[in-house]
Amino acid sequence: MTQQHTPDAGAEFDRQVRTLTGLGYPALAGLAPEEFEGLLAPLREAAVAQGAGPGAVEVAESGRVPFLLVIARDTAPIERTMELATLQGKSLPGFVDHSFEPGSLERFVATPEAALPGHRAHLLLGVERGEEFCGAVPSEAMGTIADRGRTLLTIEEGVALITQFPEILVKNKCFSLGGSRCGDRRVPALWISRRSPKLGWCWEGNPHTWLGMASAAGRTA
Repeated sequence: MTQQHTPDAGAEFDRQVRTLTGLGYPALAGLAPEEFEGLLAPLREAAVAQGAGPGAVEVAESGRVPFLLVIARDTAPIERTMELATLQGKSLPGFVDHSFEPGSLERFVATPEAALPGHRAHLLLGVERGEEFCGAVPSEAMGTIADRGRTLLTIEEGVALITQFPEILVKNKCFSLGGSRCGDRRVPALWISRRSPKLGWCWEGNPHTWLGMASAAGRTA
């Protein structure tokens, strides 16, 4: 019986850096590739401390990853990074739904509870896709996650998740990103539309059987 190779944490960190570099993130950040890699290098120690990285099968089935590299939106704009995300094995680019009226995406900022470290890059730890909340009222799911001492994902963290692990976004296991809000009842979410990833939003009081709530254990920079 063939055993699936599970990379160690250092190898997984290096893979995530290569993925971002290969997709053109250094140019989005206005940096040379070596400068971009230098920006991320200080996060490697914290990543290694998280232990072994996951294999693709484990990610698809469990919806969990130990750590995730995230680039700040003012370094890599969401409209551009969404275009670099694809579904597993597909090539159609992701997109921002037209339901975000012009200028509204910028108003969806991190909540105080999901405050970002304030650096150009950070590490998200103990990430869960949150399919247990499929069918739950989003506002109630967010309360449950807060009670567990976990943090909701922001938009840029959600985009980072599907960029590094496209296999995590699958039919009936899509997820909301309650860590980014704009002061109204809208909750951003990532799901599949037109055979590609879509960044849209749903009302905080409207449950969907195919939409869970993503969360993480914490952040470090």
